[in-house]
Amino acid sequence: MSTPHALLELQDLRIAFAGQAVVQGVNLSIQAGERVALVGESGSGKSVTALSVLRLLEAAEISGHVLWQGQDLLAQTPAQMQRIRGDEIAMIFQEPMTALNPLMTVGAQISEVLQLKKLLTRRDGDARAVHLLSETGIDDPARRFGAYPHQLSGGQRQRAMMAMALASEPKLLLADEPTTALDASLRLQMLQLLADLQQKTGMAVLLITHDLALVRHFADRVVVMEKGHVVEQGALQAVFAKPQHPYTQRLLSSHPSRDGLVDVSSPPRPPILQVRQLQVRYPMAMPGFKAWLKRHHFTALQGADFSIAPGSTLGVMGESGSGKSSLAQAVLGLIPFTGELSFSGQSWQGRPFLDKALRRRVQVVFQDPYGSLSPRMTVGEIVSEGLRLHHPQWTQAQMTQRVLDALAEVGLGGEAFGDVLSRYPHAFSGGQRQRIALARALVVEPELLVLDEPTSALDVTVQQQILELLQALQKKRGMAYLLITHDVDVLRAMAHQVLVLKSGIVVEQGAADQVLGDPQHEYTRTLVQAFPNLS
Repeated sequence: MSTPHALLELQDLRIAFAGQAVVQGVNLSIQAGERVALVGESGSGKSVTALSVLRLLEAAEISGHVLWQGQDLLAQTPAQMQRIRGDEIAMIFQEPMTALNPLMTVGAQISEVLQLKKLLTRRDGDARAVHLLSETGIDDPARRFGAYPHQLSGGQRQRAMMAMALASEPKLLLADEPTTALDASLRLQMLQLLADLQQKTGMAVLLITHDLALVRHFADRVVVMEKGHVVEQGALQAVFAKPQHPYTQRLLSSHPSRDGLVDVSSPPRPPILQVRQLQVRYPMAMPGFKAWLKRHHFTALQGADFSIAPGSTLGVMGESGSGKSSLAQAVLGLIPFTGELSFSGQSWQGRPFLDKALRRRVQVVFQDPYGSLSPRMTVGEIVSEGLRLHHPQWTQAQMTQRVLDALAEVGLGGEAFGDVLSRYPHAFSGGQRQRIALARALVVEPELLVLDEPTSALDVTVQQQILELLQALQKKRGMAYLLITHDVDVLRAMAHQVLVLKSGIVVEQGAADQVLGDPQHEYTRTLVQAFPNLS
């Protein structure tokens, strides 16, 4: 029996791949106009559950019932499902850069949906697409219509994805991690936009996320999944105030902690990195004949002054386009810059042979632990790559032992990982891949580690584990960290000093407690207040 008036109802839904069950007996319903959040860690089955609604899972064995307004979608023909997709049920995918066609403008992609689903002419479809872009709050929608995905910021791409999903005026929107890796203020903007559009159109929304702070700001009801099972569901306030299941309790209690932070208050030590008047400019193409007469540049970063002492962490915060990435790339010697940038008296020379020794002292851990690891190399080859460059005189046995020591140091040692050297990155979870990326950096014993959003793509519990690991490694090795993040809670847990960037200019910097606890600049206050806190 289905729930009366339920828009969507899953009854005993079971999903398996090659006989391996990933979703086991899920039951949930969504009413018209309701906001439901489906939460859980990676591997819990939440995204697979959502994809099964639209039957987008290839080679999946699905049983049970997926009732859409009383009709079982699992019994529909491909032609019937083609009509339902987009027309009645739409989806926003997690990563707009990969979900959008890179060879088509975003406007053409939205217009294409309207031409196929609403049978509009190209001219009418284009006009409607501009209107939809305007409704999602994108600036200068007529110009953005003609932009390709790579020409838009992360927030703009996500707005374009939202416009495309809403083009056919669906009754249900499946939003799969729609704000992952966006800045704090952008996340709230996107969530508020989604709420406004939901109220305006009356559609129901299933929000799939591991970000519990955002769930509190959006959902009416929460469904919690663990290892393919729904372990708890109920009204938002009831679940958050008195979670009944131990798994839900663990999710809600997982917060970055400052308890393991290294004490650098005394004695003061000379800085390992000294930066004065750092400036980064990029060439900028200009239309017309003027481009031939004068070179134009865009200044991404200017006048930055800061230093980092051994064993301490400098946190850098700011929205997209603030200059955070340019600052990190300059510190890593990957882009041209002007100003003074000195590592204990050494600076980048811009020549690989001369910079080789400094490369060992400065390492980096990137945001995406999957994209930053070569899928064609084994873990042993990945982690030993730096050793082969910096210690070519070592024997294979010496390299293997150092690699095993580094992997053990990040928690990938022992009997459970006896074959770790021969395995490929895809065989590991997101948190384990980030540990591999850490081992790759640590194996050459760096003095400064640049951490570029190291936990933004991870679940809350895994995020807490990685931050605790970073704190322990800093205490053990005495490394300095340059931490780039939009997560204020991560800064509270990790940073000794904080530097705030806005449009390439440092607007505030100082001790983490002072900057985050009593920000003086209006922009800093906006960033701190925009970040939702579960406590």
